[in-house]
Amino acid sequence: MVLIREEFEARLLKAGLEMERDTEVRVFGPSFTRLHVPWPVLSREAEFLKIKVPTNKSYGLKEEHGFSASLSEFWRKVNQPFQPNIPQLGHSTTKQLSHCFSREKLHLFNITSKDTFFDNATRSRIVYEILRRTACTRTSQSMGITTLIAKGVYDSAFPLHDGDYTAVGHSERNDRQLLHDEWARYGAFYKYQPVDLIRKYFGEKIGLYFAWLGVYTQLLIPASLVGIIVFCYGCYTVDTNVPSLEMCDKQQNFTMCPLCDGVCDYWHLSTACGTARASHLFDNPATIFFAIFMSLWVATFLEHWKRRQISLNHSWNLTGLEEEEEHPRPKYETILLQKRQRMRRKEKKKKKKKIEPVQREEDVAAGKDRWRQRLLSAMNTGTSGVEKLTWRDRLPGYLINISSILFMFGVTFSAVFGVIVYRIVVSAVMAMSPDPEIKSNVRVTVTATAVIINLVVILILDEIYGAVAVWLTELEIPRTESNFEEHLILKSFLLKFMNAYAPIFYVAFFKGRFAGRPGDYVYVFNNYRMEECAPGGCLIELCIQLSIIMVGKQLIQNNVFEIVIQFGFVSLFVASFPLAPLFALLNNVIEIRLDAKKFVTELRRPDAVQAKDIGIWFNILSGMGKFSVIINAFVISFTSDFIPRLVYQYMYSQTGTMHGFIDHTLSHFNVSNFRPGKAPTSSLLAEITVCRYKDYREPPWSAEAYQFSKTYWAILAARLAFVILFQNLVMFLSLLVSWLIPDVPKNISEQLKREKTLLVDVFLREEKEKFHLLQSLFSSKDQPSQGHPDTDTAHVRTLPPGPSQGLGQHPGGEGGESRARCRAASFSQFTRQMSMSPSNDAGQQMSMSPSNDTARHTAV
Repeated sequence: MVLIREEFEARLLKAGLEMERDTEVRVFGPSFTRLHVPWPVLSREAEFLKIKVPTNKSYGLKEEHGFSASLSEFWRKVNQPFQPNIPQLGHSTTKQLSHCFSREKLHLFNITSKDTFFDNATRSRIVYEILRRTACTRTSQSMGITTLIAKGVYDSAFPLHDGDYTAVGHSERNDRQLLHDEWARYGAFYKYQPVDLIRKYFGEKIGLYFAWLGVYTQLLIPASLVGIIVFCYGCYTVDTNVPSLEMCDKQQNFTMCPLCDGVCDYWHLSTACGTARASHLFDNPATIFFAIFMSLWVATFLEHWKRRQISLNHSWNLTGLEEEEEHPRPKYETILLQKRQRMRRKEKKKKKKKIEPVQREEDVAAGKDRWRQRLLSAMNTGTSGVEKLTWRDRLPGYLINISSILFMFGVTFSAVFGVIVYRIVVSAVMAMSPDPEIKSNVRVTVTATAVIINLVVILILDEIYGAVAVWLTELEIPRTESNFEEHLILKSFLLKFMNAYAPIFYVAFFKGRFAGRPGDYVYVFNNYRMEECAPGGCLIELCIQLSIIMVGKQLIQNNVFEIVIQFGFVSLFVASFPLAPLFALLNNVIEIRLDAKKFVTELRRPDAVQAKDIGIWFNILSGMGKFSVIINAFVISFTSDFIPRLVYQYMYSQTGTMHGFIDHTLSHFNVSNFRPGKAPTSSLLAEITVCRYKDYREPPWSAEAYQFSKTYWAILAARLAFVILFQNLVMFLSLLVSWLIPDVPKNISEQLKREKTLLVDVFLREEKEKFHLLQSLFSSKDQPSQGHPDTDTAHVRTLPPGPSQGLGQHPGGEGGESRARCRAASFSQFTRQMSMSPSNDAGQQMSMSPSNDTARHTAV
C-alpha cells in the first residue's frame, strides 16, 4: 500500500497538483494529505471540462412597464422579509454572458482574482476529476482514487469546508457561515432557500435537490389551505348530514347482526353514531372536488418544477451541458479484470495444446522451419480484448434480484396478513369479555393497536429492505456510479413503496369485500371470521391508517426516500385524508432546516457533482402522479359511500333527498338461517327474528334469497362508470394544464436567443480586432521607404506563406485588387509560430524575417 500511495501521489504531482502532508508522524490513527490546485491546472482542467463561466460582457434584461412593473415591485416588497440576507441575491437588471472557459480567450473573462474566479464547488470538482482519472499501474486497473479507496489504500477523499460555520466578531462571513445563518437555522424557517449559494458551495446535484424540495414545499401551501377548507366543510355540515343523523337516531331501532359467532350479541346501529359522524368529516361531497383539485395540483407541480429546473439550468450555466463519460466503478473493473484473466488462461491452454504437436514435429525435422513456427506462435499470443461485461456475466445477479424482490414482496404481504389475523383474533377475544366497556371499544382498540403494529413492522422492514437493495444492486454489477444510483433508487423505492402502502391498499380495497354475509361468512383457520368495515364504511379506518403511518414515518425516518413516499401519501389517497398536505407541509418545513443543518455543520462536505435534473426521481414522481388519478377514482367509487348516496338520491329516493338512505343500504337476514353454533348463545334482545347487515342482497322472503339485488348491480355499474369518467376528466384536465404551461419560460427562451446573438457578435468583433492586429503587424513591412513614388497609393497586401497560414488571397473588387482574410482557428497557430522566431525581448516582441527585406521587430 505504501508503494501504491507513492506511485499515485507522484502521478498527482506530475499532473500539477500541490501536496501538503501532516508534519507530525502518527503511529496510530489516520494521517491527512491535503491537495491544492494552482491556477495553471485550474485553467487547463476548466477548459478540458468545458466549464461555463461568466464573461465580462453583459446585457440589460427586459424591463417591465406599466401595471406589470408595479405589480412586480409590490411583490418584491412583500417578499423582502422572506428573502435570505445574502449579498449576491439582490435584484439585478443585467445578465452576464457565459461561455466555456478558454485559456486563449482570457481577455473575455472578468478575472479580478485567480483565487476566487472559480468557486469552491468547481475547484473541488476539478480536483476530484484529476483524482479519479489518475491511473495507478500497481492496482492493475485504470482509474485512481475510487479503486484505491475500495482496496483500502486510502480511507476516503473529500473536499474541506470553508473554516468554521460560526462567524467570529464582525468579520465578513464566508459561504459556510452565510449558509448556516440564513439557511441551516430553525429560526430561518420562514425564509426562502439561498439555492444559488447552496449550488455554489455544494454543487449542482445537491442544489437541485433542495430547489425541488423548496418548490414542492411551497406548492403544498395552497393544497393545505384547500384541504383545511374541505375538512372545515365536513365539520360544518356534520350536524345536518342526513345519513349520519339517521344512523344516530335511536328511534330507527336498526337491530344489526352479531359481529362474531356465538359470543357476540345483536346490537343497535345507533351505537355506531360516533363512527358515522367522524366518517362524514372525510367522506362528503367536497371530497370529490378535493380529489380533482389534487390531481390537477400534481400536474401543475410537475410542470412548475420543469420550468424551475430550466430556469436554474440557465442561471447556473448548464444549458447545453453534454453528458460526460463516467469512470467505471471499482467493482466493475475488478470483475472485468477477472474475466480477462480467465480468458487469458483459456487461451494459454488452447495454445499449449496446439504447440505440443508442433514441438514434436520440430524435434523430428531437426529444427527445420523452426523460426516460422516461432513466428506463428508469437502472433497467436495476443489475448482477445474484453471491453465490457455482457448480460451473460450479469445473468446470475439478475436472477437473484428477481427472486429476492419477489420473496420480499411475499414477506410484506405476510406481515400484512399477520396483522389481519391479529385484528380478527383480538376482536373475537375482546368480544368474549364480560366487561361491557371493553366490548363497546373493540373497533377503536383493535384499529389503533393494529396500525401501530403496522408502523413498527414497516419501519423494521424499511431498514432491512434498504440494506438488501444495496446488496442486490451490487450483484447487477453496474458500470458507473450513475447506473448504480439509478438502479438502487428504483429498487429501494419499489420495496419501500410496497412496504408502506400494502396495509393501506388492504384497508382501502380489500377489507370487508370478501367477508361474506350472515349465514355464509368467510373464515380464517376455520374459526375466525374475516373482518368487516365499520357501519360508517372503511373510509374512516383508511384515514386513521394513513394518518398514523404518514406521521409516524416522518417523525422517525427523514431522508429522500421518505419525501417521495410522502408525495404518495399526498397524492394517492388524499381523497380519504384531506389534511395530508398540511402534515406534509409542516414536516417539510422542519425537514429542510434539519437537512441543511446536517450538511453545513455535521457531515463532511460532499463532492460537487454536476447535474442538469433530478434524474430518475422525476420519472417516479410523474408515474405516481398518473397512478394517483386511478387510485383516487377507486377510493371515491368503492371505499367511499359517495356513489351509493348519489344512486339512491336520483334513482330510489321518492322525495329526491337522502332521507331513508340508511334503511336502503341494510339488507335483512332471518336469524333461523344461522348455521348451528353460530347464533348468539345468550341474547339480551328477545324475540329477534330478523337482523340487518350492510349489503345489497335480496331479503329472505324473496325467491332468490340472499343473492345480490338489482340495486347492487346498478351501484356497481355506477361505480365503474364514475371511475372511467373521473379518470378521463382528470387526465384531460392534466393534459390541458401541461399544454397551457410551457416547459421553457418565455423570458428564458428570449434570453437564450439574445445571448446566442450577442455571443456571435462578440466573437465576430474579436475576429475583426485580430484582423486589424495582423494588418498593423505587416503594414510596416509592405510600406515603401520615405520618398518612394508609391507612398500615397500603398495598400495592404496578402500575407506571405509560412507563418501567416491563417491569411489567404481573395480577389477584391475592380482591378483585381486583393484583400486579406483571417480565420480564428489558425490565429493561435500563427501566434505560436511567430513566437518561435528570434526576438530581442522574449515574450514582449515578435520577430519576422522576410527573405527580401531586413528583419524588423514590432512590439506587441
